Amino acid sequence: MQSTAGRRAMHINLFLFACGHHRAAWRHPYSSVGRLGDIAYYEQLARTAERGKLDAVFFADGQSADNLADGPKWFLEPLTTIAALSRATERIGFISTVSSTFYTPFHAARMLASLDHLSGGRIGWNVVTSMFDSEARNHGYEAMPDHDWRYRRAEEFVNVVLDLWDSWTDEALLRDRRGRYADPDKVHAIQHQGEHFLVHGPLTVPRPPQGHPVMFQAGASGQGRDLAARYAEAIYAVAYDLPSAQAYYRDIKRRVREAGRQDPVPIMPGLVTYVASTAAEARRKQRELDELLPSEDALRQLGLYVGQDCMGWELDAPVPDLPALEDFTGPKGRYATVLRIIETEQPTVRQLLGRLAAGGGHCTMVGTPDEIADEMERWFLNEGADGFNLMPPALPDSLDDFVDSVIPILQSRGLFRREYEAHSLRGHLGLRRPASA
Repeated sequence: MQSTAGRRAMHINLFLFACGHHRAAWRHPYSSVGRLGDIAYYEQLARTAERGKLDAVFFADGQSADNLADGPKWFLEPLTTIAALSRATERIGFISTVSSTFYTPFHAARMLASLDHLSGGRIGWNVVTSMFDSEARNHGYEAMPDHDWRYRRAEEFVNVVLDLWDSWTDEALLRDRRGRYADPDKVHAIQHQGEHFLVHGPLTVPRPPQGHPVMFQAGASGQGRDLAARYAEAIYAVAYDLPSAQAYYRDIKRRVREAGRQDPVPIMPGLVTYVASTAAEARRKQRELDELLPSEDALRQLGLYVGQDCMGWELDAPVPDLPALEDFTGPKGRYATVLRIIETEQPTVRQLLGRLAAGGGHCTMVGTPDEIADEMERWFLNEGADGFNLMPPALPDSLDDFVDSVIPILQSRGLFRREYEAHSLRGHLGLRRPASA
C-alpha cells in the first residue's frame, strides 16, 4: 500500500475472536461474554476498526464445539455475520475463513460473490485446510483425511472457485428490457471434473465487483507455503519474534518470485498488544488476564499445539523435551513457535502457558503507545512484516486502546493511512483487479 505521500504504508487487519484473544478474557468481570450473539456488538467493533482506517475485519471459523466449559470460541457463523456488518459500515473490508476440506467450491463461490456484491467489493476469503478429527466427524468423515489429500483438495478447490467467478465476464449483464438480461455468449459452463470435484457451472451470481474476492492464506508447512506462494494475494503468519518473522517473510517472498508472480502479496503476522500510558500499567493489564486463566484449561490448549497430553506436566518445572519440528505431524506453524519460545526463553511450564495465553505464540507487544509503534515500525522496515493482523486480548477495550493511541502515532509517522483512498478491499491492499477471463 502507498500512502498519500507516496510512501509504503502498513496494512492492519482486525482479527475478531469472541471476547478477545486471551483465553481468559471471557472470565473478566467487564467482559463482553453476554453479547456474543448480539450483532450490535460486532457492529460496534467493526465501526471502531473503520474509525481507525484499518484495512479489514477478519473472522476465523471452526467446525466443532469442543471443551465448551473452557470459554467461547465460535458463536455466529462468520459469512452470515459479515452480511450484516457490510451494511453497518462503508469502507472497511471483511474476510472470512473458508474450509476447503468441508465446503464445496460452488457453495463457497456463490456465498462470497454474493457478499462482494452486497458490500460493494469489500470481501476477502481465508482459505484453510481443516485439521481436527472432531471437525471431520461433523462432515461425514470418521477422521480427518491425511495432509497430502487435504492440500490436493485445497488446490483444486481454489482453482474451481476462481473459474466459477470467471464464468461470467464483466460485460455479460445486459439488462435489456426488450428481452435480453444477459449475453449467453459471455456466460459459460466451466465443466470441471477433477480428483475431488465435479462442477459444471456457470455460477448463479454475476462476476463479483472485485473480479475475485481477495484470497488470504496462512501457509506454514512446505506445501502450505507453496500453495500460498502460487495463489494467495495476502498472507497471515505466525511469528514470535523479528528473526522468525524475517525468515518466514524472506522465504515466502522468494517463493512468490519463483512462481513468476509480480503481485505484492503483503505478509501480515498476528499481533497481540497490551497498551497503556505507562509500561507498568500495560504489564498490569496483561497480568490481570493471565491470572484469570485456569491452569487445566491452559494445559489443554498447550496439548493441542504440541500434539500430546500435557495435563500431568509439573507447572514449575522446565518444559519436557518435545519432538523435532520435522517429526511433528500436526499443524507446524504454531508448533514451530512453541519450540522457538522454549529455545529462546527456556521457560517453566507455567511461564510458557502465560506466554501462550493470548494469541497462542503470536508476537506480543506490551508497553506505551510509542513503544508499540516503535516495535511495529522496526518489523515493518526490516523485512518482518508488510503489516499486522491485530489480535486484541480483550474486547472491546484492547481494540479501543490500539485505535485511539497507537494508530495516531503510526499516522503521524507516515506509516499508516489517515483516510481511506479506495472503496474496495483490493484498493486498500494495493492489489490489481483480475481481468475477466
